Amino acid sequence: MESTHYLIFAILCMAVTTFATRALPFVLLKNYAQHPVLLHLGRYLPPAVMTLLVLYSLKNISLTMLPYGLPELCAIVIVVLMHIWRRNALLSIASGTAFFMFVQQTAWLHNLLV
Repeated sequence: MESTHYLIFAILCMAVTTFATRALPFVLLKNYAQHPVLLHLGRYLPPAVMTLLVLYSLKNISLTMLPYGLPELCAIVIVVLMHIWRRNALLSIASGTAFFMFVQQTAWLHNLLV
């Protein structure tokens, strides 16, 4: 019974800490919402982070073995086309991820190339 109380307390502490770290910047910086530095960060930081994540995910692609990075390339093309078509980042990322995971789990693209 005591371990259950410990687990509940630990989960509660983690939840409060996570929420506080997410909410604290908004509370502390609400008076500076139009500050040029924050506007600059808000404009350029999300695309920079997404670029870094894409490059990091592509760093281990093997161009010498099947499927030669084709699933990754197809997923990127799907993301770009979906974003051009719908202008919805969440839909674009979700569709590219779903395609990539489908290809990885079923080896569908690998089987087409063999």
